Amino acid sequence: MRRREFIGLIGAAAWPLAAHAQTAKIYRVGTLTAGPPISPRVDRGAVLFDGLAKRGYVLGQNLVHEARGASGKLELVPRLMQELKAAGVNVVVTISYPAAAAAKVSGVPTVLASGSGDPVKTGLVESLAHPGGNVTGIADDASTLSTKRLSLLKALLPRLHRVAMLWNRDDLGMSMRYETSARAAQGVGIIVQPLGVREPDDFNEAFEAMTRDPPDAILMVSDSLTLLNRKRVIDYAAAHRLPAIYEADSIVRDGGLMSYGADSRESFERAAAMVDLILKGTRPADLPVEQPTRYQFVINLKTAKSIGLEIPATLTALADEVIE
Repeated sequence: MRRREFIGLIGAAAWPLAAHAQTAKIYRVGTLTAGPPISPRVDRGAVLFDGLAKRGYVLGQNLVHEARGASGKLELVPRLMQELKAAGVNVVVTISYPAAAAAKVSGVPTVLASGSGDPVKTGLVESLAHPGGNVTGIADDASTLSTKRLSLLKALLPRLHRVAMLWNRDDLGMSMRYETSARAAQGVGIIVQPLGVREPDDFNEAFEAMTRDPPDAILMVSDSLTLLNRKRVIDYAAAHRLPAIYEADSIVRDGGLMSYGADSRESFERAAAMVDLILKGTRPADLPVEQPTRYQFVINLKTAKSIGLEIPATLTALADEVIE
């Protein structure tokens, strides 16, 4: 074979590979939160992007991550969503109701990962089975969870009579979650002390209200505002020897007493699966909203001891994790 012919054959064989490399699709996934931006290497972000990598979407190769977070400044959320849209994201994964609401308005395909509240009641989707728009994802049952959290408090404090509930009044999803929790409490004869907050300074008023009229326990509804101020709530509960239950196990690891909520690993793994389906052409309207199947009950025995509280053995036996 002549040298010129050989070179021609090599070039012809290499051309499809080069063409493929030049035309390989690059996918853009956005994340939007009312809190800090998500890191693809830490906590929930790592679960999400590990799940995407298992499905063939690898950061630095065929996947670009656009992260936005309002760090508690909810007024910034709509602008951050417009930035994601301008960046050309194919799909956005949201944490919090404000982020989900902004994503819905944008028209960008959206996957709810956590914190959206009841997506039907808030109008994010038409129904769980048939979302009908550009939004789908994972959403838990607030009524069932509220009843369970109250039952855990009742198991800890058989004479439980009055519960202070902390939530963000400016978050529609969490306001509805509070209302569901309040109805659940009233249904079992527990008086609710409503302590809605809108900004960090409002926590001082909430603490003053509890000091004037002490509750038997605290239930905190999680959103960007309450999570950013969680240490203040943990410290207040410790100083006043008040049992408290939270929605996220991360708060218990920070010193909170108890938590009961959806397993965030499962939720973000499922969110990755939904992102994959959307990137492959499935419309969010045709993807039913899923509910978590795994829930975690976590107790911090060190915190219990510090406030002079003995956790019943029957309650400890129910825990998925006991922090000592």
